[in-house]
Amino acid sequence: MNDTAMNQKYSPFNHGIFSRRDFLEKTGTGFGLLSLAGLTGMGLLGNEAHAADASGPLAPKQPHFPGKAKRVIHIFAQGAPSQVDTWDPKPALATHAGQQVPGMNGVAMPSPFKFAKHGRSGIEVSEVFPNLAKHVDEMAIIRSMHTDIPAHEIATVFMNTGSLRIAKPSVGSWVVYGLGSENQNIPGYISLRPGRMPPGGSQNWQSAFLPGTFQGTSINTTFDRVEQMIQNIRNPYLPLDEQRRQLDLVHKFNELHAQNLQKDAGLEARLEAHEMAFKMQTEATTAFDISKEPANVRALYGNSSQGKQLLIARRLMERCVRFIQVWASGWDHHSDIEGRLSASAEEIDSPLAGLLTDLKQRGLLDSTLVVWGGEFGRKPTKDKNGNANPGRDHNNKGFSTWLAGGGIKGGTIYGATDEFGGQAVENTVHVHDLHANILNALGFDHEKLRYRYNGRDFRLTDNFGKVIKPLFA
Repeated sequence: MNDTAMNQKYSPFNHGIFSRRDFLEKTGTGFGLLSLAGLTGMGLLGNEAHAADASGPLAPKQPHFPGKAKRVIHIFAQGAPSQVDTWDPKPALATHAGQQVPGMNGVAMPSPFKFAKHGRSGIEVSEVFPNLAKHVDEMAIIRSMHTDIPAHEIATVFMNTGSLRIAKPSVGSWVVYGLGSENQNIPGYISLRPGRMPPGGSQNWQSAFLPGTFQGTSINTTFDRVEQMIQNIRNPYLPLDEQRRQLDLVHKFNELHAQNLQKDAGLEARLEAHEMAFKMQTEATTAFDISKEPANVRALYGNSSQGKQLLIARRLMERCVRFIQVWASGWDHHSDIEGRLSASAEEIDSPLAGLLTDLKQRGLLDSTLVVWGGEFGRKPTKDKNGNANPGRDHNNKGFSTWLAGGGIKGGTIYGATDEFGGQAVENTVHVHDLHANILNALGFDHEKLRYRYNGRDFRLTDNFGKVIKPLFA
């Protein structure tokens, strides 16, 4: 028997003595990085494997046409902010205070906040946003948003994935799938959350049937130290050179297995996750450490949790992260609209204005699309559960969202709600339309950015979505 025949006969891959899966499981416990590997999408591939690419699935790609935006920062005001108390003034509510509002099953409740004109555009903004109001000339405010279902979990996932029924990839996953990443040492899509999971949990940053490497990495920013935000970011047992040798050995076994038997999509994703985790040991420790920022920059963002998140977002953006989501929760105001909404607005007003100022000073706003908005809006009527100190109930028929930077035409108002602010009636914009315009800013035809899965071509906007040309400069 020759050496080749002997090797084939007694190959551990053929006889199951020590399979590649066994090897990964045994050596993986020595990495000290499995938690992070899970965050970066390990084992979350769909049924179809992505095509082999020598440059890797996260290699930079060109969009369909030149897009001014190269990255997105999405500030998700989860809980559904009231449009008539923030970006959509409705004086008719004061005129008809206490009277029935048609189609709203309640009586009109005027906003307790004053609106004033700002900037060269003269756009009216609520007094709860004194700092953001200074940036209206950089914003396109959509006052005619609407969505399908006014339930927090369903609408939150819908805003992030464009799907109400089946699990589909999130907006950020589609962006990284389309553009790849210019930094192979850090995930292309990162979601920054303040502690507890939002409604819908990981569905909001899932890659679903897209390869797992495009899934968002969720980071809990309530902690101060990077090692707490990203558990097991460092290997306490092996230095970097030894970890590199381990990974190289695993890659060699993986290549041998692929040549002699077949490729395994799940294990390929797991290897990519370990590789990313290894690289992040140096990249992440600096990206998430805001103490490295000068005092004047930290003062611009403030000392709040929201300020910390937004400063981290800017640092991640500078490291070429394509899609960064910042969760700004606490907007579910069924009672005490005056006290609770103003508190929520105060948390984000100065830090977000600081982000816009910082990006503009660094010459980065033109290439960064900033999006602010919630999952739906609020009714212009008194919430029946508010009693003597009412708030506003859920409303999916009309709400506001704004965009800035990334080729957006600033100082613009698009669409309108009715005289009471309850329903979008002019130039209405659905969630699918918003997604289409985010992709358009990045240089994608939303109808052509597709992924074939289970015998069908899927896209973020399903069979809907329209590009709104007046939003762009």
